[in-house]
Amino acid sequence: MITQAIALLLPGTGLVIGLMFVLWLIHLRMGNASIVDPGWAYGLAIMALTFALLGPGYFWRRWLMAGMALAWGLRLGTYLLLRILGKEEEGRYQELRRRWKTNLKWKFLLFFQFQAVLVIFLSLPFLLAALNTAPAISALEMIGAALWLAARAGESTADRQLAAFKRESGTSKQVCQRGLWAYSRHPNYFFEWLVWVAWAIFAAASPWGWVALLCPLLMLYLLFRVTGIPATEQQALSTKGDAYRLYQQATSAFVPWFHKPAPIADNRIAAR
Repeated sequence: MITQAIALLLPGTGLVIGLMFVLWLIHLRMGNASIVDPGWAYGLAIMALTFALLGPGYFWRRWLMAGMALAWGLRLGTYLLLRILGKEEEGRYQELRRRWKTNLKWKFLLFFQFQAVLVIFLSLPFLLAALNTAPAISALEMIGAALWLAARAGESTADRQLAAFKRESGTSKQVCQRGLWAYSRHPNYFFEWLVWVAWAIFAAASPWGWVALLCPLLMLYLLFRVTGIPATEQQALSTKGDAYRLYQQATSAFVPWFHKPAPIADNRIAAR
């Protein structure tokens, strides 16, 4: 199995490394490292498609997993791409430029390739499913697929609610508390994380499937400690001030839950 896994990883790895190199070249011309974000999502879709095309596993299993990964990766990648086109570089990349100061070109090359390594690691659920030759979809895999559908529905609902609020409010000073945003400050992140849990459950039916559990654990760490919630909340506090502080006091950070008793004066008070 290890030999098969390595043989399957090599073409996908080459494609993702090549993708990140091309995006690095584009970033040099644009002066905007934010282009790495859609590349990360598209890279996972590429890995899943490669495994489905070349994997030795049961046809319907590897294409069911690939379909979930492609739907997620293409949607997220396109959303991120449209969000950065014509916009200035995101604050976290501007901060990297200030911190690194010299040899920025080569440091960003390493940064882009680190994203490729991250994509390769996070593609483990897709790889394990593509290697599983059991000739039927198991109950555990059906549970994973059902959870994925529920998570995608939740994420789409949160995105629609936030987009509608932004259109109606007409200002960046208010904080949305409609729908799912009344129960979680980051329902989009929560449901996106559930997507990774669903893939891990699906992959758990395969030999060595327990390894896939490392992926949602890593995503949870990234969301809470690196690029997810901390950066989003810092930006929200800088633009919304006390309104967001009150929202923090009353509303769960991640898992949707009931309000804590806090004096929120304006129920129009979502930030992504």
